[in-house]
Amino acid sequence: MKKYYVAVDLEGLACVVGERGEGLGNGAQYAFAAKEGVKEANACAQALFDMGADEVVIWDNHGSGLNMDYDQLDSRCKIAMGSGFNARFPGMDESYAGILFIGYHAKEATRNAVLAHTYSSKVFQGYTLNGKNVGEMEIDAAFAAEWGVKVLFAASDAAGIAQAKESFPWAETVETKQGYGWNGAVSLHPKEAQRQIYEAVKRAVERENEMKPYKLEGPLQAEIRFKRMDAANAAQLYDIHRQPFAFKDAFTRTGTIASVRQLFD
Repeated sequence: MKKYYVAVDLEGLACVVGERGEGLGNGAQYAFAAKEGVKEANACAQALFDMGADEVVIWDNHGSGLNMDYDQLDSRCKIAMGSGFNARFPGMDESYAGILFIGYHAKEATRNAVLAHTYSSKVFQGYTLNGKNVGEMEIDAAFAAEWGVKVLFAASDAAGIAQAKESFPWAETVETKQGYGWNGAVSLHPKEAQRQIYEAVKRAVERENEMKPYKLEGPLQAEIRFKRMDAANAAQLYDIHRQPFAFKDAFTRTGTIASVRQLFD
């Protein structure tokens, strides 16, 4: 049985740049992004089913996890949504053939990256694992790799794709837009982005035997830098010995963990 997991964020979608001086927000740009997320996810799912997939899970993972009009998603898909999970990729196990990233974005503090952040632009300045600054794509990919699940595909802005190519050079990619700062981009037309996603995902499945998991061998030295001291103080982070992360400074917590799964315990 061929199973795939499609992780859908919103900031990296075609024609999504957020509100001036803000993140994605809750206005017209958010409404557009929620609709475009469905369309790009459907393009991905259609390609997977056309290539013989038996099961596709679409994971709505932006913010509250309640963003898309689920009635408009391909009816063959299963849907993971909501915020009641204490881990990434709800229900992930070794039965999945691969993960695919739709609408993901570059990590925090990436120059000319649209709406770049790592999990929360209001909470975190960045995540470092074994001395490497990582973003949501790497952390999520490493989470799936705990079950040996491969990274097949990523769609994002130019900065996000550069990040994906560095970490997953085997994966197929689609560059949805070129960022010119936090809130500016020159984007593909949404329909063209959807077409390119469909074609690239088909290529990814054709090359599946060349794909790899993004494995980060533990133990890992984790360092998480917060934007506010009170958030650093309040963070419930525990190391491999179930002791609280140490303070490197007033904003930064650090500790040794067995794997990325421990970040979400």
